[in-house]
Amino acid sequence: MVLTADSLLSELLQEKPEAAGILMRFGMGCVGCALASGENIRQAAEGHGIPLAELLDALGIEE
Repeated sequence: MVLTADSLLSELLQEKPEAAGILMRFGMGCVGCALASGENIRQAAEGHGIPLAELLDALGIEE
C-alpha cells in the first residue's frame, strides 16, 4: 500500500507500526484515539496544528 497524506491513521499504523512513536513525538496521541480509524494524516495534522510537510517528512511519506 502506498501511504499518502490522505491515508487513514489506522492504515498508517498498520503499514508502519513505528509511526506511532513519530506521531507521539509530534504530540499526537492518535495511537489509541477513536478518531484514528476515520481520520486521515492530513486532517490529524491540521487538527493538531502541525505543519503537514514536516509530519510527512518525519513519517517518510511524500505529499
